Amino acid sequence: MTKFRKLNRPTGHRMSMLRTMVSQLVKHERIETTVAKAKEVRRLADNMVQLGKEGTLCAARQAAAFVRGDDVIHKLFTELAHRYKDRAGGYTRLLRTRIRVGDAAPMAYIEFIDRENELRQSKPPTPQPPQRAAIDPWTRSRLTRQMAPPKEERSTDSDN
Repeated sequence: MTKFRKLNRPTGHRMSMLRTMVSQLVKHERIETTVAKAKEVRRLADNMVQLGKEGTLCAARQAAAFVRGDDVIHKLFTELAHRYKDRAGGYTRLLRTRIRVGDAAPMAYIEFIDRENELRQSKPPTPQPPQRAAIDPWTRSRLTRQMAPPKEERSTDSDN
């Protein structure tokens, strides 16, 4: 089991709260919570989307053991898996919003990216450099010798 923030709660309460928050995030696609809780929910929600993308029976059973509700599992394995099929991670975004009035806790929205009505648009993907053809080591050393400037002869002062 991975290490989680304690969030000032016993283990059973903490895991129950995180399971509920991940389920609500999948269902509503955006929730507002404290920054510390949002960071933990982000880790777990990304793992659930990864399971949805796998699409196997084993993945479905693992997701069903964690999230709550058949509609949430269905959404994970159909809508979200299809939406993020080309993305290799980073399915959620954390946006800090305000300081809560009662206890001055920093609040944040956590939402899925690439959806309708999102608070901030996704950044365009960075262009990948073109792939260079693989060259065997012998050809590479021959090419580097051809491109290197010729070495000049050293003159010795002992002739004078």
